[in-house]
Amino acid sequence: MTGRDGDWNPDANRRQWAEREGAFSPEYYAEIGPNEVSETLVDALSYYATADARILELGCSSGRHLEALRQAGYENLTGVDLNADALDVMAEYFPRTAETGTFHIGAIEDLLPEFETGAFEVVYSVETLQHVHPEETAVFEEVLRVTDDLLLTAENEGNAPDRGRSGAEVSAVHDEFPLYHRDWKAVFTDLGAVQLFCEPTNRDTIRAFRVL
Repeated sequence: MTGRDGDWNPDANRRQWAEREGAFSPEYYAEIGPNEVSETLVDALSYYATADARILELGCSSGRHLEALRQAGYENLTGVDLNADALDVMAEYFPRTAETGTFHIGAIEDLLPEFETGAFEVVYSVETLQHVHPEETAVFEEVLRVTDDLLLTAENEGNAPDRGRSGAEVSAVHDEFPLYHRDWKAVFTDLGAVQLFCEPTNRDTIRAFRVL
């Protein structure tokens, strides 16, 4: 990647997440544990999904949100992540989730095409899709393709009152990797989904979509 101008190389960006240590690493998130986003995911699924729903997390890291779902009674859980260390950290911090879930290591751009259409009743992403490079946004179609019913996104859409950064399409996180600010309602409704609700938080905007 080349720096703050937003001209990052997608392969370099993926390598950074695959080798991540310290801040934003699997251990970093495991030590934080489930949070308000986890609670919102549990609440949303209690309305829109059954206990036996097949659930996929995109960018699961060490599994803190999946742990919250498992504790709420959801056990048909799958996660994908770039960082192979995530599985070892998960086994240490959330051993029951590690034992009962199904996990894949790799980029969502590579892994999602391997899943059948409608493979999961629920698919969700927490601060993962915001890092997808503009050259690879076709993966958003794959996200909807593998979703049979409900898609949930919890992404950073900016810090202004309207949860958007006026005129800024990308920002640098710690001068290390890009965060692309997108209108996620527009992204997925333009692809045919219907937004069910939008809930801004101090950090992210949580959206739920029904896939038709």
